[in-house]
Amino acid sequence: MRTSERVAKKVESLVRGDEIELVAVDFEKEGSERVLRVFIENQNGDIDHEDCARISKELSLWLDEEDFIDESYILEVSSPGVERPLRGREDFQRFTGEKVYIKTYAPVRNKKEFTGELKGIEDETVTIYLSEEEQSVSLPLNAIASARLSVDFQLE
Repeated sequence: MRTSERVAKKVESLVRGDEIELVAVDFEKEGSERVLRVFIENQNGDIDHEDCARISKELSLWLDEEDFIDESYILEVSSPGVERPLRGREDFQRFTGEKVYIKTYAPVRNKKEFTGELKGIEDETVTIYLSEEEQSVSLPLNAIASARLSVDFQLE
């Protein structure tokens, strides 16, 4: 089992019964360091500092006990932020109507990056409305390399 999968199972057991859910676990190399990131949120789509600190402490104790990561790393437990990653069917259903940014593994309509309004998921197909092109595009779920909420930062 990969490190991120093993950590995800533990985090899910730590938050079971709380109103907190696991969004994602990433274990990545950044520069010369490895970073183990755990993203959590509550059912309102946010999280407070105390919850992050509690999960971080419990997870850190477990990681020290299990000692299955051979290299040094930095543990971060936080909210996924405003540009939250979308993972799985449930997220594509939950965030229907929101603005999203999606990258595909291979070009679809000669593009690999799409920004638009998420219209939903049906069967294994995600549909987004591209306002610039005034049309929708359907993307097979297994063709999506990454997806996240997208926020427009506009100065007024």
